[in-house]
Amino acid sequence: MTFGPMQMLVVEFTDGKFKGDILAELKRLNDEDIVRLVDLLVVRKEQDGELTVLQISDLDKDEALEFGAVIGALIGLGADGDEGMNVGAVRGAEALEDGHMFGQDEVWYLADAIPAGGTAGVALLEHRWAIPLRDAIEDAGGAVLADEWVHPADLVAIGHAATHT
Repeated sequence: MTFGPMQMLVVEFTDGKFKGDILAELKRLNDEDIVRLVDLLVVRKEQDGELTVLQISDLDKDEALEFGAVIGALIGLGADGDEGMNVGAVRGAEALEDGHMFGQDEVWYLADAIPAGGTAGVALLEHRWAIPLRDAIEDAGGAVLADEWVHPADLVAIGHAATHT
């Protein structure tokens, strides 16, 4: 299986105005093979501190195990070459046996980071649309020199810097 570039997105909501729009949009993006939700963890902290946790993935069990093996192999390769790659692949697959990247540590991290009455979510998104582009670049002998997201706030900062130097 070929995996596309990954993006981790962490979002906080102070007003819990959820009507299903976000999940519907993620489903649409998945249905059109634009973005696949590798894992989503949403934590809501009630005023009394009680937690509500939602976790979703578009990966089936086999895909999750393969994804874990690939991630583990890459980390293992960097840590200890070919031997580390083999060990990492096994450990990575074992880590995703439940089908999710995010576990209890991330639940508690989000719970600590949000105020009572707040909600936070962390999503690992695979950009499926980028796979053919990446392959075309590689087939043409190209290599990515930089890869950055440019947000509207970045453009505002550029404009501000240009007028205040």
